[in-house]
Amino acid sequence: MQPGIAAATPGYARALRSFLAYLRVECGLAPATLEAYTRDLDDLVGDLLARGVATVGEVAPAHLVEHVRFLSRDRKLDPTTIVRHVSTIRVFFRYLHANREIPENPARLLERPTKWRKLPNVISPAQMKRLVESPGPDQGELWIRDRAILELMYASGLRASEVGSVRLNQWFPTIQSLSVIGKGSKQRIVPVGGCAAQAIQRWIDEQRPGLVDGDESRADHRLFVSNRGKPLERVAVWMLVKKYAAVAGLHGIHPHVLRHSFATDLLRGGCDLRTVQEFLGHASVVTTQVYTHVDKSRLRDVARKFHPRFG
Repeated sequence: MQPGIAAATPGYARALRSFLAYLRVECGLAPATLEAYTRDLDDLVGDLLARGVATVGEVAPAHLVEHVRFLSRDRKLDPTTIVRHVSTIRVFFRYLHANREIPENPARLLERPTKWRKLPNVISPAQMKRLVESPGPDQGELWIRDRAILELMYASGLRASEVGSVRLNQWFPTIQSLSVIGKGSKQRIVPVGGCAAQAIQRWIDEQRPGLVDGDESRADHRLFVSNRGKPLERVAVWMLVKKYAAVAGLHGIHPHVLRHSFATDLLRGGCDLRTVQEFLGHASVVTTQVYTHVDKSRLRDVARKFHPRFG
């Protein structure tokens, strides 16, 4: 769908502005979350316009049902993405109805599709070792930074956005820990393993000063910066991971694979689920439970050891 179509359509623009202002000011949602809402509503409005529904007041329950079918049948979106779309639609129309901008809520009977939980993609410790050790002098001038980033992502389970946003004063070398601001502006303290701590400190001591060149305002005091001394964007972290995955001969690797592998290896080593939840910054342990799939072999070994009739 055309980006910005909702904001540019007279029959929907006012409602969209009001809704996004509510999310930004009253709900305090992060820019990335607001962008996701905007994209979902652009998709919705584009589809509604194609069906001849010119204003938000004309939207009927049948239109929304057809839109969800369109997302699944024609666009073949992932079930998780469809669940997010439906959530956006429900919140949008509930807000408009509560503020008397529409007489009825057409999304009141719109049911969320069952969310199929996709098992996380993980790699073995041996493959991870190849990945985090792939940055070297032959991989460009910033290999010290890149090694520190990969070591940190695997050592602490950070998201790509968290890697880019962490600031220099959030790194505590004495206790080898980071203060991280995650989703929903929630703060957590994560310990950093020895290999990652050494890599970070080497980056800080040997390479970061030359890139920042004393201009911390330009760097926004970020721990990791670009080759121009500016904050490192999330997309740069994605590209970095993809680059070194190719160097290591690995396929289908993205930043979240390091996070998944971090959690998986903790559980495989005997860490309890609640602690892993704290490490990852999950609001609910239900989200963390997806990682328990990795212990199928371990469960068999335990059963064989303790159950008298388990052959």
